[in-house]
This record gives sequence, C-alpha cells and structure tokens, in this order.
Amino acid sequence: MNQTSRIYVAGHRGLVGSAIVRQLHARGYGQVFGRTHGELDLCRADDVQQFFEAQKPEYVFLAAARVGGIYANSRFPVEFLLENLKIQNNIIEAAWRSGVKGLVFFGSSCIYPKHAIQPICEESLLTGPLEPTNEAYAVAKIAGIELCEAYNRQHGARFISVMPANLYGPNDHYDLEQAHVLPSLIRKFHLAKHAVNGDWDAIRTDEAVYGAIPVDFFDGLKAQPPFVRLWGSGTALRELLHVDDMADASVFIMERLEAVLSGIRESNDGRHLLNVGVGLDLNIRELAEMVANIVGFSGSVTWDRDKPDGTPRKLLDISRLSRLGWRSRIRLEDGIRLTYEEYKDKLR
Repeated sequence: MNQTSRIYVAGHRGLVGSAIVRQLHARGYGQVFGRTHGELDLCRADDVQQFFEAQKPEYVFLAAARVGGIYANSRFPVEFLLENLKIQNNIIEAAWRSGVKGLVFFGSSCIYPKHAIQPICEESLLTGPLEPTNEAYAVAKIAGIELCEAYNRQHGARFISVMPANLYGPNDHYDLEQAHVLPSLIRKFHLAKHAVNGDWDAIRTDEAVYGAIPVDFFDGLKAQPPFVRLWGSGTALRELLHVDDMADASVFIMERLEAVLSGIRESNDGRHLLNVGVGLDLNIRELAEMVANIVGFSGSVTWDRDKPDGTPRKLLDISRLSRLGWRSRIRLEDGIRLTYEEYKDKLR
C-alpha cells in the first residue's frame, strides 16, 4: 500500500472508520474514500458489487457494522446477526471478485469464549461457549473471520482479521440504550453533574445533540446524597483501547500485509487473526471512578446487580502484534480526557 493506492473505508463515519480515515490522511494517503448509507446500502449485494466495479479499490478496511452495548445486543439479536452478516458477506465477496490487494476485517474481543483463559490468545477462538448477552453479534463476527479465512485458503486472497479490545474515542455512540460501557459512563456522569447543579439548559442541549434520556435516569439524582445507577456489580474487567491507537495498528498492519500474513501462517492455528490491545485492564468500578473524576461528578454510584455484567474478563494476548513491532501509545486516563473534551465540543 502506498500514497497513491485507492483505499476504501467501509463505515468511514463511525468510530473505527473515521479513525482509519484520519490515520490514512495523516500518513499522506491521497485516495481514501467512503460512502454514506444513503449513497450505498451495504446490505444490498448487487449495489456493493457495482460500487466495487466502478471505484476499483485496491485496499479495503471493513469497519462498517451494527454495534452496541449489552442492552442493545440483548434486545435486537436479529438485527445484530442479520445486518452484520449481510454487510460482511457483501463486502468480502465483492473485494475478492474485484481483485483487491488487501482487506482488513474488524471484529471484536467478544468473539472469544466467555471463560477463555486470560489473557486471551488468538487460538482461543471457537474453543468454548460465548457470552449470551452479545452472542448474536459475536457469531456474525466469527462468520466474517471464517469467510476471510475461506477466501485466503481457497482463492489465495490477502484478507486479515483484527480483534480490538473495547474501543472508545471520537465519533462514539452516546445513546444510553445502545452505547458501550465507556461512552455510557461519560454521558451518565455528564448529565448527573448538570442535574445536581440544576443546569437543565445544559441537559436539554445534551439531549438535543446525543439523543433521548430515559425518563427514570434522574430518579437517583433527586436523592440525598445524589447517585447514579449503573448496570451489574462493577466487578467485570475490561481492557480499553483508544480508537486512534486502533487505527494506527490497522494501517501498520496493512502497510506490512505480506510480512504479517507470512508470520501468522507460522502460528499454531494458522488463522490470519491479530489481537489489538494495550495489555492491561481494570474493573468497571475503577473505570467509573476514573470517568466521574474526569467529568467532575462528585456524587455516588449504586450498582444494579439485577442487570448483567457481561463477560467477566476480556484481556487480550497481544504478543503476536507486539512481535511485529507495534505498541499502543495513548494512556487510558489521557484518552478519556480527550474523549470527554470531544464530547463537550459538540455541545458548544
């Protein structure tokens, strides 16, 4: 891949895709393009194939997906399974038919068994049951990985799958019924801070920008002392990776694609799969305390143990990628501060 290569980023406006675009532009790549949903429905196979034939991308970053947290995954398993399968199948097949030189497919750490040995190595895939609360999404992503592998084996394609830790950063989703854990914490503590201060104009502005606030959200903030209610016990452990680090790793991999693929072929399972993470995790209680301090909420937290924790731990073994020479750069506290500043910028 070089500065004149034609590079298609599927999902270029999302959390991962927009970070990939920023990273490519920063490195001097001049022919980077994407399409909005209105311009191209990735669930329509014929439209996707025609797009590839017309635009002739040489490299593809497949970051388009339907994503969400525990609540969204539990409530909409059909959509999470069916839409992701359609998107993946259509792009991967069109990429092969069009003769692309390389494709990076983005999965998720939730593809691994719920009780996988920690840290989770790539060889753990398909060795045990999945976490039920996001099983539909995980099954779809596993299917994408296996489709890439099938094209590699049967047709000599150069497709690779990367599995990031929990991602956060610019252009994340803050819908309180759809968001992942970190953006959900940022928004909850931001709203709570303004509610305690009686700044309802700020809350109305937030709702206009980031979407509806559940009617019962403010119940705990009327108590003395005020509190924010969070799901689960807070004991689940999570590894968090800033999306700009993820983008850096992804472009790093594509720029060295042949060497990366050759190195992976020598691994125990032979799958063209790479974990991307920081190698450290913390529990949700610690994360909530960090976010509350950064946001400036001084109230307390109540944990709703009737709600699920999700997978107990998802720490990734990043030794494969580390041996290739890549390491994350953004400290978690610094990354959360940057993310909260971006959150506030959209409210101004």
